[in-house]
Amino acid sequence: MLAGKNITVGVTGGIAVFKVAQLVSSLTATGAAVRVMMTKSAREFVTPLTFQTLSGRQVYTDLFERPAGGSVQHIDLASGSDLIILAPATANIIGKIAGGIADDLISTVVMAASCPVIICPAMNVNMYNNRIVQRNLAILGDQGYHFVEPGLGRLACGTEGRGRLAELELIMDKIEAIFANEGDLQGRSVMVTAGPTVEPVDPVRYLTNRSSGKMGYAVADAAARRGARVVLISGPVELRPPAGVEVVPVQTAAEMHAAVLDNFSAVDVVIMSAAVADYRPRNTAAQKIKKHGETMTIELEKNPDILAELGRIKKQQLLIGFAAETEDLERNAQKKVAAKNLEMLVANDVTLPGAGFGTDTNIAKLIFPDGRIVSLPKMDKLALAHRILDEVLVLLK
Repeated sequence: MLAGKNITVGVTGGIAVFKVAQLVSSLTATGAAVRVMMTKSAREFVTPLTFQTLSGRQVYTDLFERPAGGSVQHIDLASGSDLIILAPATANIIGKIAGGIADDLISTVVMAASCPVIICPAMNVNMYNNRIVQRNLAILGDQGYHFVEPGLGRLACGTEGRGRLAELELIMDKIEAIFANEGDLQGRSVMVTAGPTVEPVDPVRYLTNRSSGKMGYAVADAAARRGARVVLISGPVELRPPAGVEVVPVQTAAEMHAAVLDNFSAVDVVIMSAAVADYRPRNTAAQKIKKHGETMTIELEKNPDILAELGRIKKQQLLIGFAAETEDLERNAQKKVAAKNLEMLVANDVTLPGAGFGTDTNIAKLIFPDGRIVSLPKMDKLALAHRILDEVLVLLK
C-alpha cells in the first residue's frame, strides 16, 4: 500500500526521537520514499546520519539550503509529499503551526503543504494537558490535521501520564488508513445522525439517554476524510464537529425527524447512529413543576420512528441503522433489519466493557438482510467508522 508513496517525516526535539528512527526504518521497508527533516533541537538527540542511513536519502535541516538546480527547498518538500508526519511533535511545533508561524524548515514545509499531515504529540504530561496546548490541538483538528494521540505510561522525566509517543503500530495504522481510504467516497453525499435527543418536561427538566455522540461524529469524520459531502444532524453533545462537515443541530426527536426529511432526498447514504427518544412527554409544562406528593406521573406519547419511515420512502439511498442492545443482540438486530428495510445494521451490546455509551471504543456486529453477520473485535470508534464505510462502498457498488 505504501510502496512508491512520498512520505516526509518532520523530527522535532524530544527524547522520543529514538523511536522515530524505527518508524523511518519501517516506512522505508514498505517501499515508500522517505525523506526526513530535523530541527536543531532534534539534532541534539540523534544525528542526521542516523536517518540518512535508515532512509537512504538526504536529511534536510536548513530552511535556506539551496537544492541543485536553484529550486526552493521547502516548496519542493511540500509539493513532493503525499503525506507529512510530525514525530515526535513537541508543544513548540504544534503551537507554531496552530499560530500560522513558519520560521524554520519544518513549520515552513507544513504551511506550504496540501497533502495530509499527521501530528504525533510527545511531551511531559503537564505540557500535554496545558490548556494552551489543548487549544492548539483543537485548532489544528478543526483545520483537518490528523493525530495519533500520545500513550499513557511512564515518561522520560519520571512522571506517569499521557504524553509518550504513540506505539509505532498505531502510527503505521494511521498512515495506512489515510492511503487506503483517500477519495473513495468522492462525489457521494452522506447524512449521519448522532447523539441523543432531549424531550422537555418543563423549562428545567427533560428526558434523554446516555448517548455521547462519539460514534456518529466518528462516522461523519471518516466519511469526510474519504471525500464525501457530509451532513451531520446532531443532538446536544460536547464534541467538536469534524472538519469539512455541515452540522445541523437539533434538540428533540421531532426536530431530528424534520431535519432528516429535509436532507434525505439529496443524499446517497444515510447512517442513523443517533439515539432518538422513543417517547416524549404528552404535555410540556410552561413553568417549572413544583415538588408535591410522594409520586409523580408523566404521560408519554410515541415519537415518530425516523428509521422506519426512511425505510418506507427510500428510493436509491442506502439506509444503515444502529442498535444498542442489552440482550438477544443478534435476534433483535435481525428483526430490526427486516422491519425497517435496512441495507445494514450496526449492533452492539452496551453491557460489554468497552462497548457502552461514552466510551472511545466499541464492539459491533454488522447485520445484513440476507442473514450474514460480521462480528468485529473491540476497536476505537474511528476505526469502526471506517470499517462501516468499507461495507457501504461494497453496497454502493
